[in-house]
Amino acid sequence: MKFAIACDPAGEVLKQPIKDTLTELGIEYEDFGINEGDPRDYPVFAVRAAKAVVSGACDRGIILCGTGVGISIAANKVKGIRCCCCSDCYSAKMSRAHNDANMLALGGRVIAPELAKLIVETWVKGEFEGGRHQRRVDMFTLIENGEPLE
Repeated sequence: MKFAIACDPAGEVLKQPIKDTLTELGIEYEDFGINEGDPRDYPVFAVRAAKAVVSGACDRGIILCGTGVGISIAANKVKGIRCCCCSDCYSAKMSRAHNDANMLALGGRVIAPELAKLIVETWVKGEFEGGRHQRRVDMFTLIENGEPLE
């Protein structure tokens, strides 16, 4: 399994602890920024990581900004992305179990690194339950394609 990881300057405080957690869990990752000379706008990093996920180059992604909200909105504009912004372990667990989230967004200004590590571990280990939830995830695709839900 390989993850995409990216952040803006406000999310950088969480990046290394999350990389360490992924390494401990035996998960490879590719870093899509922020790097020296990069623009400082979170949509750039969200799209870089999201495109890696939808292309199959990475299985899932973790993206970071100040709150996690802006970067998750940007990632969700990429067709095929189901990015959740989480600040607790229960939401992270449910985002995998019920929504089959393929990206996780966290905020460096709203959660501490130790909590971020727990959220990431919960999200990484979470599995999609399928069943009635698959029908709902399929509806996300219908929405993306401009098709009716009813």
